[in-house]
Amino acid sequence: MLKLDLSPLHKIAQKHGLKPTDIRAQQKQLGGYLKEIQKKDQGFCEILDDQKTLRDIEIYAKKAKGKYEFIVVLGIGGSALGASCLAESLASSEGADPHPRTKKVPTLFVLDNIDPSQISNIGSRIDLRRTLFIVITKSGNTPETMATYLYFRAAIDRKKLSPRTHFVFITDPKKGFLRFIGDREGIPSFSIPPNVIGRFSVLTPVGLLPAALLGINIRALIRGAQKMRAQFLSKNSDTNLPFQLATVQYLMSEKEKSAHVLIPYSSRLIRFADWVRQLVAESTGKEKKWLHRTLNVGITLINALGVTDQHSQFQLYNQGPNDKLIMFIKVAKMGPSIRIPPLYEEEESLECLHKKTFQQMMHAEMEASQKALIKNDRPSFTIEIDRVDEEHLGMLFMLFQGATAFLGEFFDINAFNQPGVALGKELTRAILSVHSNHQ
Repeated sequence: MLKLDLSPLHKIAQKHGLKPTDIRAQQKQLGGYLKEIQKKDQGFCEILDDQKTLRDIEIYAKKAKGKYEFIVVLGIGGSALGASCLAESLASSEGADPHPRTKKVPTLFVLDNIDPSQISNIGSRIDLRRTLFIVITKSGNTPETMATYLYFRAAIDRKKLSPRTHFVFITDPKKGFLRFIGDREGIPSFSIPPNVIGRFSVLTPVGLLPAALLGINIRALIRGAQKMRAQFLSKNSDTNLPFQLATVQYLMSEKEKSAHVLIPYSSRLIRFADWVRQLVAESTGKEKKWLHRTLNVGITLINALGVTDQHSQFQLYNQGPNDKLIMFIKVAKMGPSIRIPPLYEEEESLECLHKKTFQQMMHAEMEASQKALIKNDRPSFTIEIDRVDEEHLGMLFMLFQGATAFLGEFFDINAFNQPGVALGKELTRAILSVHSNHQ
């Protein structure tokens, strides 16, 4: 189950909130927007039906089971955030196992930066003989990823270990230097479909291969995404939750609330908020021409964590500039029922904790935060899921991917390109080339 509760938006002043009629008024756009999205030939929906790749990943993961103590993902941006999210939400990350009674899975490290201290730290913690490196770059030429590959490849070569055993590549099916290396040296490789861009690639081998190696049920993940895809493709706005989400985000940005805070009330979903941040930032932050003028549009996604950030951010959200939309994620069933021990029962300040569980306290904190926002005329709404598991995470992935595709249509931009990133990449290569020539 996944549902949206938009009622808090209806309980505040119209200047800052939305009426149900405001949202329904946009439903006439739905069919046309779906056609425009389909014209862009993006494969983030089609990949959910790729049974061959799913089987290939499962076969590889089965053969690798028990062989590796460490898995290191070498990637950046969309090539890394999905793996981090899946590990944090559903499996063990850096040795922390949320299911201690099950067999311990490999320790995952995601090297998503070129900070030499991070590279050195990971290098010192792994045993190369028991390590699998997953190198992910769609172009096959991403400088940061290739730099870390060269570093660990040299380390593997020095140990006289087989690259075929210790590396697996995820890249373009035909193009790029990484694909060339894989084909030439017989290193196992998986493909990223050409029409799936990095930030929409979590449900390709980019996310599915690390997930399978960690023992995550990738078929349940895909099943959840397929359920939400059916809603995304529906022309009925009452059931199309991605369209409803995008409608709210767009209308609030039109009310000069373009900063959207995503605050899951589950520590296991904090990396999901990181993943959404990149998805929304790169997809909506665009420059466009309108009536001979240049306009800059986009949504700034701010990630937070409940209840932690009630004590670090909510003072700003309740009494600072009213320029934000707060998006809560509620998890109905959070895991083990842990009661708060009934000690110091005579202390009045602790009376509210008597006979309560931590889940009850978590839910009460979220409800209180939302009521405070309503009292201060601050817009918010809730996304609720039953639990954090593969199927619900798959639904969340597709909910935000679909909503982001719709946002591109609302803003009249291409949600699937990132021209603002290209210039920085070109300048980086130029600066490094100049430095090389001076050495």
